[in-house]
Amino acid sequence: MRPILMKGHERPLTFLKYNRDGDLLFSCAKDHNPTVWFADNGERLGTYRGHNGAVWCCDVSRDSTRLITGSADQTAKLWNVQTGQQLFTFNFDSPARSVDFSVGDKLAVITTDPFMELTSALHVKRIARDISNQTAESLLVLKGPQGRINRAVWGPLNRTIISGGEDAIIRIWDSETGKLLKESDKETGHKKTITSLVKSADGSHFLTGSLDKSARLWDMRTLTLIKTYVTERPVNAVAMSPLLDHVVIGGGQDASAVTTTDHRAGKFEAKFFDKILQEEIGGVKGHFGPINALGFNPDGKSFSSGGEDGYVRLHHFDPDYFNIKI
Repeated sequence: MRPILMKGHERPLTFLKYNRDGDLLFSCAKDHNPTVWFADNGERLGTYRGHNGAVWCCDVSRDSTRLITGSADQTAKLWNVQTGQQLFTFNFDSPARSVDFSVGDKLAVITTDPFMELTSALHVKRIARDISNQTAESLLVLKGPQGRINRAVWGPLNRTIISGGEDAIIRIWDSETGKLLKESDKETGHKKTITSLVKSADGSHFLTGSLDKSARLWDMRTLTLIKTYVTERPVNAVAMSPLLDHVVIGGGQDASAVTTTDHRAGKFEAKFFDKILQEEIGGVKGHFGPINALGFNPDGKSFSSGGEDGYVRLHHFDPDYFNIKI
C-alpha cells in the first residue's frame, strides 16, 4: 500500500471530499484554492480560483456537476466542477465554516462563525437547478450556540440538520421550522470541541471527532451514543469505511506542542479502529504534521488524508486488507 503523495497546496489542508462515483477527490486548504484530483492516480485536474481566504469546507453534488465551498473570506461559492467557473457567491458577515448539500442537491446548509457581536449561525439556501435563477436569500437562518459550529450536515430525508462545534454538544434541528429537536447528553457526549462529523453511507448513524481525544458513533435519529473510540491525541478528522466495519481517526497535537514531539519523519498517523469492537487495529504513518482531513472513497478500496504539512496522501488498500480477520 504505497501512498500516492499529492502536492498541490501551499498551506495546511482543511477538508477532503470524494464525489459519489469515487473517481474525483476535492481538497480544501488554507491557500485559497480548492483543488480537484483524479482519485485513482492522484493526478491534479485543476483548481477553483476565486476565494481570497482559507477554504474550510466543500461538498460536491450527486451528479458531480456542482461544487460548493465555504471560506474565511466570508463567502460560500458555487462552482462548475468541469470548467472551474464560478457560478454564484453567497456573501455573509462572518467566515463560512461548513457547507453541505442536501439529498437531491436542492438545498445547502452553510454555517457561519461567530464574529464581533454575531453568534454562529446555520443558513439554509435553495440551490437552483438553473444558475440564472439562483438567489442569495436564506430559507432559514438558525442562530447557533456559543462558539463556532465546525460542521453541520443534513439528517435523513433532509428533515433535520445535525451540527457540532466548540461547545462539544451535538444538536439536531428541524430543517423546516428551525426548532431544536435534540441535544447530546453532557454525560455521554464529548468533553471538548467537536472538530469533525461524518455520516455513514446508509445515513443511519454518524461519527464525530473531538479534541477530547476520542471519536464517538451516534444514532442519526435518536442521538443515542453507540460506540466510543479512544486515542491518545486530539482528533481533527474522522472517516468511516463504506465497505468494512472500520473507522479511521486522524489528528495530532496542538500546534504549540508540536516542537516537543519525536523529530523523526512522519510520526502522525491515521489510526484504524474496529467499528464494533472499538479496538485499534492498525495505523498508517506518513504525515509530517497533524492530520486535518480524512476521506474514504465510496468504493471502500482507498482513503486519503490531508495534513498540516500541505500534502494529500492517497492510499489504495492491498487486497489482503479486505481479508482482515479480527
